[in-house]
Amino acid sequence: MSTRDKIITSYADHISPGKVDIYSKFHLMLVPGKRDGCYLYDINGTRYINCHSNGGVFNLGHRNRRIIRAVSEAMKQYDIGNHHLVSEPKARLGELLASSMPAGLNQVVYGVSGGEAVDLAIKLARGVTGRAEIISAKGGYHGHTGLALATGDRKFREKFGPSIPGFRQVRFNDIGSLEKALSKKTAAVVFETIPATMGIVVPAKDFYRKVKLLCESNGTLLIMDEIQTGFGRTGSMWGFDQFNVVPDIVTLGKGMSGGIYPITATVYREKYAGFFREDPFVHISTFGGSEIGCLVAIEVMRITGRGPFLKHVNAMGKFFSERLDNLSRKYPSLKLRVRGLGLMMGLEFKDEMTALFVMKHLFDEGIYLVYSSNDPKVLQFMPVLTITKRQGADIMHRMDQAFAKMGR
Repeated sequence: MSTRDKIITSYADHISPGKVDIYSKFHLMLVPGKRDGCYLYDINGTRYINCHSNGGVFNLGHRNRRIIRAVSEAMKQYDIGNHHLVSEPKARLGELLASSMPAGLNQVVYGVSGGEAVDLAIKLARGVTGRAEIISAKGGYHGHTGLALATGDRKFREKFGPSIPGFRQVRFNDIGSLEKALSKKTAAVVFETIPATMGIVVPAKDFYRKVKLLCESNGTLLIMDEIQTGFGRTGSMWGFDQFNVVPDIVTLGKGMSGGIYPITATVYREKYAGFFREDPFVHISTFGGSEIGCLVAIEVMRITGRGPFLKHVNAMGKFFSERLDNLSRKYPSLKLRVRGLGLMMGLEFKDEMTALFVMKHLFDEGIYLVYSSNDPKVLQFMPVLTITKRQGADIMHRMDQAFAKMGR
């Protein structure tokens, strides 16, 4: 057996035989070795352009040199730190996060996963409102941990026993559906700003303003899940900036790590700060906001919060939109429709089978991306935010080749 075969066999034996079965069946096996910028290399040397970025984890590309330097410098003095103690890196990052948010959103709790950040947001909403009910979107996704899992679709929950009571789902981008569901029992409404697993669905421009008005009139909090949309992915620092709305609680993750060190955060309004004051140890996270992780996230914010960086994201979003529209006209039988904001795009095809075959042909052309599990006819197109026009042109050439194969 080759080294690659041994890795695959060992992975099947000890980690996930199901993944190996699926990837082998459809010839989509990728065992990453070298990685750099927008590129992933299989250990057999085959190069792929990463056009999914693990949902935004690799916003700044693989092994971003500034992030690696930040980790190296941090390790000269810091380690994980002690979550019981006051910490300078945590304070510095908290101040930076607060300064990037609308006025009043300035309280920060750290975690290590998006699900943990959402769990805390729900706990806080229940705690400050004294209510239990949580409303989320059908087809949405907020993580695989306890309370976060309860907000998701049944297929993510049913194999694990009875669902946690108090959770309801409504149709996304349907203000009437939400209005009917809200009651004086509702603690919070939680939405991904642009639901990725649903298929990169961009809501109406006034949707979130209407949601916030309904929440305010009902004494309900609005939680915005920015785990994929945050840190410049949509062309603004935070996705909710695009919709002229100020949430009560925001969850952050993925891109916050710089692709190097896991760290997440839950940011909430100062008016609720008293909730943790009486018992500051009622919620803790041993590894949440590790001091090295905080210094990584500070560097991420220095990069993504700059005007030129966001301008580049918007320019590349326009670049891809125009060229994808051209491909749509060139290959009408695929019925390709493009949606999204910035470099968070969904490529919708005429049906699920078409999308899956396109994904396979793209893989064979050296482009790695995935489909939306709650709408498999949509491929998630989320290249690294540092992608260049030259690399973008290469991506579009490879897409053209893949689409041509579909025609044949």
